[in-house]
Amino acid sequence: MVAKTSSRSGTTRDRKQGGRRTSSMGFSEAEKAAMRERAKEMKAGKADGEAAILAKLATMPPAERATGERLHALIRSAAPSLVPRLWYGMPAYSKDGDVLCFYRNASKFGTRYATLGFSDGANLDEGRMWPTDFALKELSPEEEARITALVKRAVG
Repeated sequence: MVAKTSSRSGTTRDRKQGGRRTSSMGFSEAEKAAMRERAKEMKAGKADGEAAILAKLATMPPAERATGERLHALIRSAAPSLVPRLWYGMPAYSKDGDVLCFYRNASKFGTRYATLGFSDGANLDEGRMWPTDFALKELSPEEEARITALVKRAVG
């Protein structure tokens, strides 16, 4: 369900229930939690990213954990130069200190599917418009091959 709410500035924006916007103003509880996780990551500095990702994956529901573990293996194999780390509490992989791609599990923000996202630093440009986030329901060999190709291309 989407309800319209007015902000203090007089503009109208959508307020969604089920994981996204749950308050009439400001950030949802899930967004606030992600920001708190990011603050902890910044304070922790350059901790062992591999261990942090595996620990984060261990906290996810079984199906999301399986997808995340498979994505982790695919990304590490396709681009061993990428550095694993957490980014807003999500498994992410960086190049030269900047996040290149990340896994957002569905339960993180209450969405119906997980996503594999790429930042603007990824070399995925195709003409005037191209996708940067990919919905993940499950991984078959076809999706795994596509993800491997996307990661290799993103690294350049």
